[in-house]
Amino acid sequence: MNKKVDDYLNNLNTWQDEQKRLRELILDCGLTEDFKWMHPCYTYKNKNIVLFHGFKEYCAILFMKGALLSDYKGILIQQTENTQFGRQIRFKHISEINTLEPTIKEYIYEALEVEKLGLKVETKKTADFEIPEELEQVFSENPDFKIAFDNLTPGRQRGYLLHFAKPKQSKTRSTRIEKNIERIFKGKGLNECVCGLSRRMPNCDGSHKQLETKSL
Repeated sequence: MNKKVDDYLNNLNTWQDEQKRLRELILDCGLTEDFKWMHPCYTYKNKNIVLFHGFKEYCAILFMKGALLSDYKGILIQQTENTQFGRQIRFKHISEINTLEPTIKEYIYEALEVEKLGLKVETKKTADFEIPEELEQVFSENPDFKIAFDNLTPGRQRGYLLHFAKPKQSKTRSTRIEKNIERIFKGKGLNECVCGLSRRMPNCDGSHKQLETKSL
């Protein structure tokens, strides 16, 4: 057991019982406990298998290569459209974890076997994603913006391309692009904090709304 995980769990304000239960369950599967990305993470021969984390409306166990699991119970959730590897099982009460314990362990053992076999997730490359014509238009009108977009990491680029292409109406696609121009120039991803107030850095937790309220 890792002391950093002890400290993490003891300082939780929400989902404490649920995450302590997840810890017990995962450790019972023989994985090594570590602490990465500000969350408890469980490994096999230094390879990340699962971690758990809490959100406002739920806590979850995240399978790092969840896309490769059979998911015979149909309970895995793709957190965002841009997530190609990980898959979650979400919980809102400790009773859900207790009920699903045998299934969760089966999924953990399958994830462990995936890692032992060295299986890899086949990922889509950025070039495989659709570039909306509205974005192409902005690129042609603003070459500096095109350079800023190209300088983003592939993951950030894919996140924006999915976000921009999703609306059916051209006006909505253009609005989404316009709203994110400044963020892209700052080199930030779609859900990353730009105000510096977030407690979930680098992710945005909505703290920027404090600034919006003060400006009114």
